[in-house]
Order: sequence, then structure tokens, then C-alpha cells
Amino acid sequence: MRAPKFWYEPSSWKATFLLPLGHLYNVLTYLREKFGSNQKYNCLTICVGNLNVGGTGKTPTTIALADHFLKKGLNVHIVSRGYKAKFQGTFLVNPRKHKADEVGDEPLLMSEFTSVWVSKRRKNGIAAAEKAGAQVVLLDDGFQDPSFHKDFSILVVDGTRGFGNKKCLPAGPLRENIFQGFKRADALVIVGSGLYRFDTFPSHLKVIHSTLKPVETGMNWKEGKFIAFAGIAHPDKFFNMLRSTGANLIDCVALSDHQRLSAQILKRLEHKALTAHAQLVTTEKDAVRLPNAFRKKVTSLPVRIEFDDKNELENLFNI
Repeated sequence: MRAPKFWYEPSSWKATFLLPLGHLYNVLTYLREKFGSNQKYNCLTICVGNLNVGGTGKTPTTIALADHFLKKGLNVHIVSRGYKAKFQGTFLVNPRKHKADEVGDEPLLMSEFTSVWVSKRRKNGIAAAEKAGAQVVLLDDGFQDPSFHKDFSILVVDGTRGFGNKKCLPAGPLRENIFQGFKRADALVIVGSGLYRFDTFPSHLKVIHSTLKPVETGMNWKEGKFIAFAGIAHPDKFFNMLRSTGANLIDCVALSDHQRLSAQILKRLEHKALTAHAQLVTTEKDAVRLPNAFRKKVTSLPVRIEFDDKNELENLFNI
């Protein structure tokens, strides 16, 4: 599903028409949070969430946090619900054994960096991680989940799209209103220096600026022709990232977020590439969803979050 354009327009009759439903959605989110069970744990629980639906940079931010704590010698685990994962229950992801449709593409990607637990009930995932010796548990999403205590909550937002029209679903992209969300958050990570004009932030909220940058892999993107495809929330961000490396993109195929890469889609992409004598390229998240035989035909562009101030995380957690 693609985000409706009116979510990111200053004014729209559609948003106005749906505003009562947006208010109702926000009230339900507030009540759910207020009367949640809030299970506490001995390990440090850090939630990386957002106020928007769709991609804001949560997964790269979670990976950056994991790297930060791992470098300090701490046992770090990640817990995810595993969007569209077939497996039920609570289990540890094995990147050498599991497939994306079994555990979810984001958990499979993150499992290359540290231990990742998938559980539809996040509190069960945290308990399993703690039992396995985790000192720090990072929650990839879950800011609006009231079932577990959060020692620290980080919101992530795209610097270009921001909070859109600042209205709640379905009138806008928000899961809850900004004031309500900021009140419970400890920090806000803004990814990219876009043109979105943010309002004044509350004094307790630590604002961190960051940039999503391609990883140097030795690939010369300026040579040859490329056909890019991406099944993420905002495919244009990936296409623009590729262009910034100097890649000659002769075609861009935008798929829906987490869209299944069927045999028909892959056959069409391969035909495009062969006809144009071009190389297929995609995101890391999409790459883990490719069948093993087809993955050899596709290159990927890895990206990582870089914080503008290298000491931001050190100052934030003081661990």
C-alpha cells in the first residue's frame, strides 16, 4: 500500500472529511497506552519507534544503536514483530537457515548484525532475549505498544516528509498526535536535512540529526547501466540515493512496501535488464527477500545511519 498523497499536503478536503476518524484513532491509541500492562525487565529496554506509519529510518537507526552498544562489549539483542512473518511464537532468527517470508525481511536483515528475536507479542520477545543473556534489548518499533516498560524511547522521523499534515490515521500519516507522542519520548532522530518545517520541540526531548549514507563497498556505480527496484515505503529515497553515487539509472521500478517478489515480477525485471544490458540493483531489505538463485543476478546498495555529532549516542545514554 502506498501512502496517500494528501497525507503530505498542507490542506485537502479528504483530510478534512476523515478528520473525525483521525481524532477517534488518536483517542483509542491514548487509551490503549494509558491502560497497558507495562511489564518491566532487568535488561535495559530501548524502543526505536515513530509517530508516522511507513518508513522513517527505524531499522537503520536500530542497527546503528546495536553497533554502538556492541562496541562497548554489551550483549545486545533486537526484538521485532516480524511484519508478514509466517512463523508463530517467539524464536531467534537464524540468518543461515531462515527466509524472509518466514521471519520478516527486516529481522532477517538485522540478524546479520546481532541476535534478533521475532515475536508477535513483544513482551515475550524481550523475556526470551533477557533469558538468553541480553543486557540491552532494542525494540524495532513498538512505541505505541503498552505491554512492556520502556527505559528509553526514541522516535525516528524523515527530515523531508516530517509528520506530513500532522493528522492521525486515516486523515494523515500519524499513529497518534505529535504532542502526545513527544510527551512519552526521550529523543527524536531526524533522518536527513529536508525542507520540512518542524515545530518547537519540548525541552526534555533530545533532538539528534542524522544522515542516511551509502556504504563504500568498492562498487563503481559510475560504470555501466542500472535498473533499480525497491519494495520499501518510499522507493524514491532509494533511487535518489543511487543517483547520488553517480549511478546511471535507466529505469526505476517502485514496488509496494514489503511486496512479495513473485516469479512473475522477477521474470519481468530480469527481462528488462537483459534487454537493456543493465545490472539490477535493489535495497538490502529487498535483497534478503530474493530467492537464492536470483540473488546472484542482483546487486544491492547498503546504507547506514551517520549521526551529525559523533558523540550524540555517548551523551544520550552515558553507558
